[in-house]
Amino acid sequence: MPELPEVETTRRGLAPHARARRIVALEVHERRLRWPIARELPPKLAGQRIARVGRRAKYLLLELDSGTLLLHLGMSGNLRAVPADTPRLKHDHFDLVLDSGLALRFNDPRRFGSLLYTEDDPAEHALLRQLAPEPFARAFDAAYLMRITRRRRVALKQLIMNSHLVVGVGNIYASEALFRARLRPQRRAGTLSAAEAQRLVRAIRTVLRLAIRAGGTTLRDYLGADGAPGYFRQRLYVYERAGKPCRRCRTPVRALTQGQRSTYYCPTCQK
Repeated sequence: MPELPEVETTRRGLAPHARARRIVALEVHERRLRWPIARELPPKLAGQRIARVGRRAKYLLLELDSGTLLLHLGMSGNLRAVPADTPRLKHDHFDLVLDSGLALRFNDPRRFGSLLYTEDDPAEHALLRQLAPEPFARAFDAAYLMRITRRRRVALKQLIMNSHLVVGVGNIYASEALFRARLRPQRRAGTLSAAEAQRLVRAIRTVLRLAIRAGGTTLRDYLGADGAPGYFRQRLYVYERAGKPCRRCRTPVRALTQGQRSTYYCPTCQK
């Protein structure tokens, strides 16, 4: 599933092509995404200018003259900038055709992505208003992490993947951040010390920044806005490396299941 680095990589790749451009048309080839694309959406978008391409958690936000498009990549989606006359591929579900001759084309084999529109403040949209701080925001610091972990028995990995506590830390990056912070993923959140909280905040930000620079992590379907895969997989320390030697201490990496998700850690480096 595309996580924060993949969505941010897509945002950065699309912004130069989309910003200040007018939408000529929304061409819908398959309405049946996670939520059906509204039939009245194409005429609402035609002629509107894209003022800004933003992001909140895993949602891309295209700010228009009279509203905001909220786009989610789902589990397997990608949004690419292509010449509008490029032949469509299987699972290309809609084109946002721009006055430059380019189209923002959405491909999603599993159809769990979505395209929604609001004319109100997007921060108050039902999908966004309950979201927690961004990991790069000032509000997400060691003091905040200490406050939300007190008396919590939940495992650290599940806590940092909870979008009501911090957004954008998906399964891959949670395992990698905990390795860098030298913390075991199954450890109870309430046992975190102030120094460990500081290490974990720093590690989450470092892992996400490195992943963004590498264009995200391609495990199966993800492609960036230019159609290129993400290369952070080559830099993973523990994720999907069960049985292989830890890159720091050479102890075999272990795997376990938490919340029906695979978790990877080094039993020597992480306490």
